Amino acid sequence: MTDPRIVSLLSEGPIPYPDAWERQRKLVALRQQEKVPDTVLLLEHPPTVTYGKASDPSHRLLTPEEYAARGIALIETDRGGDVTYHGPGQLVCYPILHLGEGRRDLHRYVRALESVIIAAARTLGVAGAERAPWHAGVWVGDGYLAALGVKVSRWVTHHGFALNVSESVRDGFATIIPCGVAGKKIATLSSLAAREVSLSETAEAITGVFTMTMDAYFERSNPL
Repeated sequence: MTDPRIVSLLSEGPIPYPDAWERQRKLVALRQQEKVPDTVLLLEHPPTVTYGKASDPSHRLLTPEEYAARGIALIETDRGGDVTYHGPGQLVCYPILHLGEGRRDLHRYVRALESVIIAAARTLGVAGAERAPWHAGVWVGDGYLAALGVKVSRWVTHHGFALNVSESVRDGFATIIPCGVAGKKIATLSSLAAREVSLSETAEAITGVFTMTMDAYFERSNPL
């Protein structure tokens, strides 16, 4: 198997959530058949609220009609976790990785993804990003910097994390209780770095730390 591919789709502009979901499903199927290497997608979504099957409906603060009136898509997904928001100014990362023998520990995988975000934030000049004992994801104090929700199918991962980059994400998050954790703030790289951080430099930072931090998860055996 060749080295993993990290594919930035930012040049396409915001990709509707269902379209990205379909790309993931196709890549998962191909990865399960060992027809493609491990692949990481970096992209942006138009305004979208997604929620897992076990999500609490009360954490969505608007009616479906009100979301539609604001131009926010409302989509149930098959990932874990509660409710979250995706939108312009947020970098979304979808790793399609085969968890082979010795790597089949979902808790450890989630911790590794958090390490990627923490290291990338540090690269961009944001100190204090860390895990929190009350919820998966990455926080700075009581500010929620990155949401995380994953799914594994026949030991191939999909879904991933969403990292708040620009202040523009705040309006969308105001329509939900993010991941069902009430009373917490939303943090962004731009506010924490006290400058406007772009999606492209955030993608570059994620790419720079991903292969090093996640090295143990990349499958390089069984050449095609």
